[in-house]
This record gives sequence, C-alpha cells and structure tokens, in this order.
Amino acid sequence: MARLIPNERLSDLSNEEIFRYSRHLLLPEIGVAGQKRLKAAKVLLVGTGGLGAPLGLYLAAAGVGTLGIVDFDLVEESNLQRQVIHGVRDVGRPKVASAKDRIKGINPRVNVVTYNTMLSSGNALDIIADYDIVADGTDNYQTRYLVNDACVLLGKPNVYGSIFQFEGQASVFYAAEGPGYRCLYPEPPPPGLVPSCAEGGVVGVLPGIIGCIQANEVIKLIVGPSAYSTNTACTLVGRLLLFDAWKTQFRTLTLDKDPRCPICGENPSIHELIDYEQFCGLKKAAEEEPVEIITAQELKDRMDRADPLQIIDIREPHERAIAKFPLAKAIPLGQMARRVEEFDEGVDAVFICKIGQRSVFAIRALREAGYRGRLLNLKDGFAAWAKEVDRSLPVY
Repeated sequence: MARLIPNERLSDLSNEEIFRYSRHLLLPEIGVAGQKRLKAAKVLLVGTGGLGAPLGLYLAAAGVGTLGIVDFDLVEESNLQRQVIHGVRDVGRPKVASAKDRIKGINPRVNVVTYNTMLSSGNALDIIADYDIVADGTDNYQTRYLVNDACVLLGKPNVYGSIFQFEGQASVFYAAEGPGYRCLYPEPPPPGLVPSCAEGGVVGVLPGIIGCIQANEVIKLIVGPSAYSTNTACTLVGRLLLFDAWKTQFRTLTLDKDPRCPICGENPSIHELIDYEQFCGLKKAAEEEPVEIITAQELKDRMDRADPLQIIDIREPHERAIAKFPLAKAIPLGQMARRVEEFDEGVDAVFICKIGQRSVFAIRALREAGYRGRLLNLKDGFAAWAKEVDRSLPVY
C-alpha cells in the first residue's frame, strides 16, 4: 500500500514529543518515522457519537496532528451511556464543541477543526478533500453511502464501523487497494427495515470496541510499512471484521471488489455525488399512500372525551416492561398481519411504537392484509406521549 502521508509534510519531533510518545517509538513498526507521519496526518471523523468518541480520544492520544470532526447534533443525556468523549456538563452543547474540548484536554498539540454541520452532497467533497483518511462513525445509510462515494471520487481510504445492539462491524474501504462500501452493500435496505440504535438499543461498550478497532486501522494506514521491521501491517482492506459482544466472538470475512460496482467497478456509472435521501428511500414516492398521523395531545383529547378507539402498542415485550401505554392492546409488529381479525373496521385504530417509525410498517401491513378501517400513527410515538402528555412516564 502506498504511503498516504507525503515526506515533505514530515517534521522533527521535539524532546517533549519524544518523551510523550516514547511507547510508540519503542515499537519498530512505528518508531520515529511512524510517529512523524502521525504528527503530519490529517484525519476526518464523521460523527462524534459512540464510534467517534473512542476514535477522537485514541487518535488524539496517539499524536495525530490534525483531527477534523463533523457533527450537527447536541449532546443529550442518553448519549452518555456510550459516547464517552462527552460529559454531564456538556449536555445541550454542540457535540463538536464538547469533543474538541476533550481532545485538547488529552493532547493540546492536536489541531482540531470543527464542522458543526450535516455532511451532505453539497459540502462533502470540499470537506473531505483536505484530509488523508476518513473515519466513518455515522449511524445512517445515506451518510455511509455519501462518505463512501466521496472517498472513492477523491481517492481517500474510508475506515468504516457500525454497531447495533450487541453486534459490530469494521472494515477499510479503499477503492485504490480493494473493495468499497457499495461492493459489500450495493443497495440500502428499505427505509425503516433496520431499526436504529435509538429504537433497537446498543450495549454501551460496543462502540468503544469497534471505535478502537477503527482507530487502530487509521494508525496502521498512516504509519505504513517500516524500514526497521519485517512485520508488515495487515489492514482491514478487503476484509470485514464482525464482533458479537454478547458471545464475545470475532469473525473475519473476505471481501472482493465488485467489477460491476457503480462507483469503483470496471465501468463506473457514478461520477458525482447523488441525492442520497432519494437513493436510500427517505423521500416519499409519489404513488405511496401517506400514513395519517395523530399528535400526542390530539390522542389525549380523544381519550378524555372517551371516543371509541383501538390503541395498539406494537413495541416488544422488553420495551413495554420499561413503561406501559394506558389502555393499549399489545400486538407486536411481526404478528400484525395474522391478527387482522382482532380489529374493528368501524373504530379508529391508533398505533404506537417508541418514536413513530415502526408503527408505519404495522399500518402498511394491515393495509396489505386488506384492512379498510381508519389507521392513525402516533406522531413521534411513546416518546412524544411521555414528553408532552404524561411526564410521569420515563423517556427511553
């Protein structure tokens, strides 16, 4: 693999830097030359959440000279279960500001460049162009495809990680040396089919493990082969690392470059960034029948008037154990179509999930099963009810 950091960017290490990074310098695979490359490197972190937290912490500690961080979210208390770069005092602050403070607290020598914005097709190429490596710590498909495509077009390596519940993945997508993200996942799954961590949950230590693996890959890409060691670095280019935190098991799959890949294959058809919301199915198709919504306050008003209603809680049993919804009948999403006979088409049915996404699928499943009654989706789900109507209930 060709070196990513040009020699003309390298500078000497000060005595203070030699002392600080001495444990690296003692490794023949890194040594003085490798540490100089770390100092000269520019790495962009896309996301400062669960994966971006260990990436930022460990790359700063390792002496990476410039860290760019892209994020547009604010720190929430629910983030603190896994996003260890933020603290209680940071709740309500922009994540990039909190992350910058923590990184500078670990290593004041690191140049931290913040982008308090959403990465988009309009700004991705301009932002990524300034960096040697991109580390993708995002949690949505449209940004993953965007990062992949921008990295392919710019010739940058993309250090990938993803997490869900107890399972994590990591790889290095680098079109110049091996397959890209689209070689593994040519098309995104239908929107809503794969629940997010906000809906499905994630064990707090998992992003720490996967994020550290990503940080390790970044360091190996920067340092590259050493003249003082015969131990050649073996990166995750062409391999997908799978980790099951519940079983404590690792597996590695070999990935091949897809010659038909639309962006890094033999005859690419994508030559610029596209509309990723459209590609990932986030924009509603014109022919798709809309789902009628009801707000938490509107539902409360109807319940107070004792209007006839069928309130259906589609959450899983472990979610209902956290908090129950009043007067609701529990029918999990997977049972919806086969229990259609339990519904009364003459009475409005209101569907409830955690944040109002999975319940859309329940409504569509009933429609496909031939149900003709009125179906309403509680806007923003149980979370809205707990925040706007019954504040005695927990928000989870």
